[in-house]
Amino acid sequence: MIDLKQLTIKKLADMYRSKEATVSDVVDAYLAEIEKKNPELNAYLEIYDDVKAQAEEAQKRIDAGESGELIGIPVAVKDNILIKGKRVGSASKILENYVGSYDAFVIEKLKKEGVVFLGRTNMDEFAMGGSTENSAYGVTKNPHDVARVAGGSSGGSAVAVGGDLALAALGSDTGGSIRQPASFCNAVGLKPTYGSVSRSGLMAMGSSLDVIGPIAKTVTDTELLFTAIKGKDSLDSTSHDGAWSEKRESKKVIGVPRDFTNIEGIDPDVKENFEQSLEKMKSLGYEIRDVSMPTMPLSLAVYYILMPAEVSSNLSRFDGVKYGLHVDGKDLIEDYFKTRGEGFGKEARRRILVGTYVLSSGYYDAYYRKAVMVRNKIKKEFEAVFKEVDAIALPTSPTPAFNIGEKSDPLSLYLADIFTVSANIAGVPGISLPAGFVEREGKELPVGFQLLGSHNREDILFACGKDFLGE
Repeated sequence: MIDLKQLTIKKLADMYRSKEATVSDVVDAYLAEIEKKNPELNAYLEIYDDVKAQAEEAQKRIDAGESGELIGIPVAVKDNILIKGKRVGSASKILENYVGSYDAFVIEKLKKEGVVFLGRTNMDEFAMGGSTENSAYGVTKNPHDVARVAGGSSGGSAVAVGGDLALAALGSDTGGSIRQPASFCNAVGLKPTYGSVSRSGLMAMGSSLDVIGPIAKTVTDTELLFTAIKGKDSLDSTSHDGAWSEKRESKKVIGVPRDFTNIEGIDPDVKENFEQSLEKMKSLGYEIRDVSMPTMPLSLAVYYILMPAEVSSNLSRFDGVKYGLHVDGKDLIEDYFKTRGEGFGKEARRRILVGTYVLSSGYYDAYYRKAVMVRNKIKKEFEAVFKEVDAIALPTSPTPAFNIGEKSDPLSLYLADIFTVSANIAGVPGISLPAGFVEREGKELPVGFQLLGSHNREDILFACGKDFLGE
């Protein structure tokens, strides 16, 4: 009997090498767990029909003496990452029956590693949301309390890992979409440095913000996946080698922007948990230093101008002509209106409208240009602070997982991103670490502790994370 709850990538790789388990044994265990739990949790939109064939292929490689850590590792994939010959639709009706015509860069790399892809996971439509309530295929529920959200937009991927329906998963992070659901589901979630992982094969939401990253149970597993998927890609001009060193100076300093972490609206239990996490780092030999980042609180406002503008541009390709849904009207323009009106959900339409507005004549200078200027200021602020500290600590989310339907007002949902969006605005890496639980209505809900690093210094985040979790 395989104990999925205690399994990690490192443990499973050792089990394969010592012949304690076969890939088929492990895959069968996950498929049984998915069959049992997924009807309620709604983490997966589809389980691939060739999973067992993938397992047999991986086993052949292990039997032939290959020793890669990721061979035969069962992984879930967010529904906005292309796999050739597999359906992929960003949880949107407008791409309901779309089939990937090529492999995303990260999929190509993981196929070479011998990973087994279990299926595609639910998400907020086109990655727009922080709760996975905006999917065209229903809400994904939190494995710790099914009355609560999983977080988003990578909610399905986080639940797959947190609910033992996959050993690891791929998500995408535009404003916190890996880190926030990871914190809600008691997993480790990494948002890499912008450009360190190619966006080729990722359905675009905000092109200057999007990055693919891993969700796993441990920092070590997260690091293994990141190492496998990172790298320069000729199909993505923003990608880079992202050279990072495993060595770091012995001085370990964590900066805390106190003016920001003390804002109104943060849950008292989350705030207490954050302070306890800082104390824990202090006890491990880290220096905790207050830092001033006066522009950081503007990140949310900047994000909700730049991101919709990029959404408006990126989603214009879904016009009912080239691919995806087509709805007939009386003429071409009505075809276009009907297709987009029926194909996109409410949140996608809202962001397209906002983005088109801020890019329009008369408002571009008032909103978009100013947001770009403030973004540059935020980037410089990060650069200055990272000359003094190794990492910056923040709560991952201002609250634990909230009830499904609780944040019906879009603005209240947008505020849930307040501690995560700055990393995407500045392009720096961030990691969310499981930091314990708070009690709500008799249920123990996970809370995350977030660390941000300087560009291409994921190594520092991994080292701090391993210290924090005792790996």
